[in-house]
Amino acid sequence: MTANKNRWLIALSAIAIHLSIGGAYAYSVYTTPVSEQMGWSPTEVTIAFTIMMALAGSSAALFGKFVEKSGPRKSAIVSAVLFGLGQAGSGVAIAVDSLTLFLLTYGLASGLGLGIGYISPVSTLVKWFPDRRGLATGLAVLGFGTGALITAPVAANLMATVGISNTFYILGSAYFVFITLGASYIAPPPEGWMPASMKKNMASGKKVFKKDLQQLTSKEAVKTKRFWLLWIMMLINTTAGIMMISVASPMAQEVVGLSAAAAATMVGIMGVFNGGGRLGWAAASDYIGRPNVFLIFFIIQIVAFFTLPLTTNVILFQVLILLVVSCYGGGFSNLPAFIGDLFGTKQLGSIHGYLLTTWSLGGVFGPMLVSQIRASTNSYTAVFYVFLGLITLAFIVSILMKLDIKKIERKTRQKQQEDEAVNY
Repeated sequence: MTANKNRWLIALSAIAIHLSIGGAYAYSVYTTPVSEQMGWSPTEVTIAFTIMMALAGSSAALFGKFVEKSGPRKSAIVSAVLFGLGQAGSGVAIAVDSLTLFLLTYGLASGLGLGIGYISPVSTLVKWFPDRRGLATGLAVLGFGTGALITAPVAANLMATVGISNTFYILGSAYFVFITLGASYIAPPPEGWMPASMKKNMASGKKVFKKDLQQLTSKEAVKTKRFWLLWIMMLINTTAGIMMISVASPMAQEVVGLSAAAAATMVGIMGVFNGGGRLGWAAASDYIGRPNVFLIFFIIQIVAFFTLPLTTNVILFQVLILLVVSCYGGGFSNLPAFIGDLFGTKQLGSIHGYLLTTWSLGGVFGPMLVSQIRASTNSYTAVFYVFLGLITLAFIVSILMKLDIKKIERKTRQKQQEDEAVNY
């Protein structure tokens, strides 16, 4: 471990890793070309993406301790191998006309690489930026959200010029190189490291930095009430966001009569709000606090889901959808910093992995809920009210979280006072 590294280059390394694995979200670009060339049904082709998304969160939980034990460099290299081979292997699957191999490469291998790569740099970033946790993790997760915006046009142009198999070979190789480059520089700082500006501000009393609530292992963390409160908050926020992303275009066309072209434009803008929300909300949390940011998320979404079935205004409808998507992105970027605040950085990667199970579950529950409700009622109106109820529950849980934090802070102060009295 060394303090001679530039922490902004550490952040850039994390962005390189997340930009690469974020290319997974450009999967829709492949669906039609692969289906038409191979004769596989769109449903069969989509199964690969479903497997990858399901594994992303679960592998983050499964390998969280491996990431903590091995360090960010080794775990990121493992991610580079799995994700790069998964993508390049998809090209082999296309070349030999094997759907099974395609599911194993794009789905299984890429999914495992995605989960490990997602959490690899995060705990290190939090340690390098004790004064700006939200901003640092927001930058990395912004990279993940932006990866699809870069990959989608590149992949489309490559498929048109060199074919599908070669596209997977080229992109798989590129992902491997970029993740490996990011891994080559990233390393944790020495124990208790702080930037000079933070030390100066603390010494002068110019700025007060809140200490982490406690320093817990992952085993200790999962036994606390606040872990499960945060888990519920993330699950509902993620489910609502993925639901909105999965049906935004047909929903807008049906409810307010948006044209197909306008709906497609809105979907593109949603990507900007997803990415922008990751950085903007995370940076704001450094000033107003993570608990308050989540409260704001749920207030915004309560208003949105209450208003959506009542409005016929095209612009207002789109604005509300974009706000919900920004909260979805902001939830992911605030999560690592919030974990550090609540449980410390001792095993942040492992705890982060456990909480990312909400990513996998939300990816299943969101689309499933909206499709079943829409099919049974022949309308999206009931969808809005179901999610209004869920978001209201999340709002109540976030209030309970704040109360639990204050309770622990009060106990900590009392213990400190008692210890000082004994020492005196």
